[in-house]
Amino acid sequence: MCGIVGLYLKKPELESQLGKLFEPMLQAMTDRGPDSAGFAIYGDEVAADWVKLTLQATHADYPWAELMGQLEGRLACSLDWFQNASAAVLKLHTSEAAAREALAELAPQVRIMSAGQSIEILKGMGLPSEISSRFGLAGMKGSHIIGHTRMATESAVTMEGSHPFSTGADLCLVHNGSLSNHFRLRQELKREGISFETDNDTEVAAGYLTWRLQQGDSLAQALDGALEDLDGFFTFAIGTRNGFAVIRDPIACKPAVLAETDDYVAMASEYQALASLPGIDKAKVWEPAPATLYVWERESA
Repeated sequence: MCGIVGLYLKKPELESQLGKLFEPMLQAMTDRGPDSAGFAIYGDEVAADWVKLTLQATHADYPWAELMGQLEGRLACSLDWFQNASAAVLKLHTSEAAAREALAELAPQVRIMSAGQSIEILKGMGLPSEISSRFGLAGMKGSHIIGHTRMATESAVTMEGSHPFSTGADLCLVHNGSLSNHFRLRQELKREGISFETDNDTEVAAGYLTWRLQQGDSLAQALDGALEDLDGFFTFAIGTRNGFAVIRDPIACKPAVLAETDDYVAMASEYQALASLPGIDKAKVWEPAPATLYVWERESA
């Protein structure tokens, strides 16, 4: 049992309030996931010839400044970064491939949580309130965000098992449920060049979407394929650079609720996570139908 939450702001003037609005949503899912929590936030976008990475270490006193100096010397490019607890958000005027190659050599123990132009992923072990406080969620700005609280019923409580998972540029996924064919699908995706860092079935689902998008599918087409190729039961919330999407498997046994106003679209595993949002009493509220894609996106930049 896990908790999923998502918030998409329709109006740019509300983006300064994103973290403040989202924090109580994430914390409301504590009973569904007290072991670990995380979120993927979209904003502070870099230019097309830059890459933005979220790096995370296992402890808060990692020598980030030293690593950044080494990276700047190795890549000979413009670099900007800031530390957030055990994580660092890094912006580089280079390619993602070049950045990954340098980091693999200089800091193989550091995990790359996300890469793209907009996304930042921050996650860790602990109660959702601890994770929110650790990374300063309430003060964050952005256009949209998805989050997850985890109850580790089938595996150890580790940062590696925490959600969200990202396997492609500005793409991430959170999942409530269980996939029965993830081991076989993992092997097939590895042969297609998709790499994985954990044994979590959710990372396989994210990898599957990345692969389909690489083949030229739209997000809708990729998720239609997921309904055919992913065995098990699931509710997915998917973040992209331009928006977010929600889909449930054809049986739809995992809970989900959506709410929409003129200002936002919100999603959660339970209504209580939406109750703190302004104007929720006047929102359109409904349960997403089985095997039906719901997507909200801005125009592509």
